[in-house]
This record gives sequence, C-alpha cells and structure tokens, in this order.
Amino acid sequence: MLKDILSVSGKPGLYRLVNRGNNMLIIESLTDGKRCPTYARDRIVSLADISMFTNGEDAKLWEVLEAAYKLEGGKALTWDIKKADNKALGEWFSKVLPDYDRERVYPSDIRKLAQWYNILTAAGFTTFKPEEEKAEE
Repeated sequence: MLKDILSVSGKPGLYRLVNRGNNMLIIESLTDGKRCPTYARDRIVSLADISMFTNGEDAKLWEVLEAAYKLEGGKALTWDIKKADNKALGEWFSKVLPDYDRERVYPSDIRKLAQWYNILTAAGFTTFKPEEEKAEE
C-alpha cells in the first residue's frame, strides 16, 4: 500500500506514483491531485522503505502509522502540528510508539510523521499494512 506513496525532497506533501517514463516518474499529489514529473536528480523515497528507530529492532513506517491510526480512532490529528512544542510531540509519539529511541528520533521526524499521517487519512487510507504482510498472516 505504501510502496507507491512517495516523498520528494523539496516538494511538500506526499505523492502517488502514477507512471514511469524515460529518466522520470509521473507523480500525483495526494492533497490536490495535481500531476508533475520528477527526475533522477530529485531525491525520492517510498514510504515503504522508511523505518523509525526504537530501542530494539527498528519499526517499519506502516507499523507506526497503524499504531497512530488506532490511537486516534481513524481520525486526523486535531492539534496544530506546526505549532506543537517538542514536549507535546514527544508525549504523543510515546503513546504511538512507546519504545522509540529518544536520542535518534528528533522532533522534526515526529512532526513529519504526524503531517504524513494527516495527509494519508485525508486521502482515505484506512490501512497501512503492505499486501505481502497481509498474505503471510
């Protein structure tokens, strides 16, 4: 599910992979639906490749998003993410992922995760678990 959702450095928000071309990808914004090309020089990361540091084994992003979805009851975050102080971000994230590594996960990482969570829930995502993970169960 998150394999086709991309974060592009220098562009705000999240994007869905629409098509591949010669030396470029066509992406569509999850917030406004506008399409644009990205090229090899752009730093593009699939959300399926991201994980969060914990005190044990790193948690995959889909696991963190699932935990946030359960904590928030499937609703978007109501507090202002940009204005939240670092302590409030840490308290919220400790409810989502209690064993996260407080030295390696920065408030900016938590803020970005919260913004991504809001974008994904607004786009209609209700599950974040990859299809291959569901098939193994």
